[in-house]
Amino acid sequence: MKLYLFFIPLIAWGISCTNTKTEILSIITDPKKESIQFYWKGTNGLALKSLGKLKEQIDANGQQLVFAMNGGMYDEQNKPIGLYIEKGTELIKLNTTTLKPTKNGPIPNFYLQPNGVFYITKENIAQISKTTEFKNKNDVAYATQSGPLLVINGNINPIFEKNSDNRKVRNGVGILPNNQVVFAISTGKINFYDFAAYFEKLGCKNALYLDGYVSKIYFPEKNQNETGGNFGVMIGITKNK
Repeated sequence: MKLYLFFIPLIAWGISCTNTKTEILSIITDPKKESIQFYWKGTNGLALKSLGKLKEQIDANGQQLVFAMNGGMYDEQNKPIGLYIEKGTELIKLNTTTLKPTKNGPIPNFYLQPNGVFYITKENIAQISKTTEFKNKNDVAYATQSGPLLVINGNINPIFEKNSDNRKVRNGVGILPNNQVVFAISTGKINFYDFAAYFEKLGCKNALYLDGYVSKIYFPEKNQNETGGNFGVMIGITKNK
């Protein structure tokens, strides 16, 4: 897999072709230098849902939205189905439910094991941990739970099949050894294995799947101007105007 990076201050934009000919768009950002925050509800107490509504709220606060994407799975009411922490406050508890396959269909992606938590501490350190290993010692500023983990301790999750025909648009997040964060989204359909391989080859020790066919990205500096969506959690990078 080849990676081409075009550098801008503190953020790198990558385009990579996997063996499925599907491009993966990614950015690499440093939480020590960039403001990464998680969002769910607006000032009216209702779910923001779309990237456009998120942008409107950030604009109203006198800031500029630099980058955004959906950040975890949610129910029909746009409520996160797993742990959600925003500005140090736990709004949704950790979901430790495990499911087994049934005659009615496969296990939903969120419950594929191990699933995990992407979080940023109050010291602006980004982490991804297995759900079973996550602990909040009152030091977590933001957290979103999703699943499955794509990369675990430097290795692709062994539950993924290399030639699987389960292909969807997918987005996810990984952590590099230097604490930088990789946000990535495929431009077309891709299976779990190939998507996970992208993070592994970048050098991510751990990476987490965020969502599938609904996934969207906003990054106007690279002509990604999507403002739609119907999400629960969204992740945004902002700067002062």
